[in-house]
Amino acid sequence: MALGVMSLLGFQLVDSAFVARLGTVALAAQSFTFPMTFLIIGVQVGLGIAIAALISRAMGAGEAERARRLGSLVVFGGAAIIGVIALGLWIFHRPLFAALGAEGRTLSLIDSYWPVQLLANWLSALLYFGYTLFRAHNNTRLPGTLMVLTSLCNLVLDPVLIFGIGPWAGLGLPGAAWATVAAFVIGLGVLVWRLSYHHWLSMHGLVAEARRSTGAFALIAGPAMLSQLMPPLSAMIATGLIATLGEPAVAAWGLASRLETVSLMIVLGLTMSLPPWLGHCYGAGNWPRVHNLMYIASQAVLVWQLSLGIVMALAAPWIAGLLTDSADVSGSLTWLIRFMLPSYALLGLCMLAVSAANALGWPVRAMLLSFARLFLCYLPCVALGVWLGRSMPFVGVGAAAGNLLAGGLAWWIFSQRMKRLPAEAQTKSS
Repeated sequence: MALGVMSLLGFQLVDSAFVARLGTVALAAQSFTFPMTFLIIGVQVGLGIAIAALISRAMGAGEAERARRLGSLVVFGGAAIIGVIALGLWIFHRPLFAALGAEGRTLSLIDSYWPVQLLANWLSALLYFGYTLFRAHNNTRLPGTLMVLTSLCNLVLDPVLIFGIGPWAGLGLPGAAWATVAAFVIGLGVLVWRLSYHHWLSMHGLVAEARRSTGAFALIAGPAMLSQLMPPLSAMIATGLIATLGEPAVAAWGLASRLETVSLMIVLGLTMSLPPWLGHCYGAGNWPRVHNLMYIASQAVLVWQLSLGIVMALAAPWIAGLLTDSADVSGSLTWLIRFMLPSYALLGLCMLAVSAANALGWPVRAMLLSFARLFLCYLPCVALGVWLGRSMPFVGVGAAAGNLLAGGLAWWIFSQRMKRLPAEAQTKSS
């Protein structure tokens, strides 16, 4: 899963690097759409968390037929929900982006780019729900392989559709979105083909299953979606704050956001692959194994993220120069990398704690952890950096401080909850 996440997020970073060659305005236009894209991702991940938890628990309890019905519900219901959200984001896109600070040429570019990107986001959600089925059945190889496949397709198509080939001039910024659409269509074709070999879906008894599972689903999905919607809301507020510093600052912030997700590939791989495993332990009442899994995962996150963060901070000027040829954007991005990348070690612990809390039946606690991370720690620190320094070095320091505070607080709260588990639950094994 980590390799798949690395390839998926890596192509998004390369995608932004290609767009940066179109100019600062094009990169700023794409960067303004990131919070809205994160909004859609937040809903799909929240739905996926709930279904993965219910399916893995059903399998742990030996309820294979129920797991198949739940799989069908997530595929068809999730596609409809994401479709409605995408339609709403297109209808109201102009006032939404104007509220974020987009105007003039930037807003005109968004008009041509955003509908295609929304289609790509919907296709991405369908792929994600398919991945959820495989992960819930402890198969992470196919999702990881498909992530690599779609990433390679996108990487090949990006320069052709953005810049053109031969006498064809290319599509410019919308070409980046069309490349993603084409890659995801190929991925969906492979996914449907592979699903035809398994019997993980059932069309019988869906209405009765929906009635039976609505309560349990809502208890997990509601807080999980709120938790996942907090990052895009936070990203919108942060983008609005950064927009007061000018388009080069927004462009640098957008590249830093892409770089952040790529650098968190191990963490994201764990948050995708670990919850079904924890769900099986939950269904079997095997709490000692939960302790062992979380200890191993936390050590991996700390060592990897801190090592990677230090290396990337030292190489910050070179990395920034590789991603953009604008001196203003490159200078701002260098400062963001130097301060923010090492802080992702503790941010990774926070993400791990939130993901595990959802899998272990503590969705409200996970939601509160997400709220504290973003609105009590991260955003206030970023705002202080913007208001006090009015420059990207101060913004980088503020964002790093917010990540450190959030990670430390979240892991302490999660650890305290783990220590208070009933003694009989900790000694029970499958």
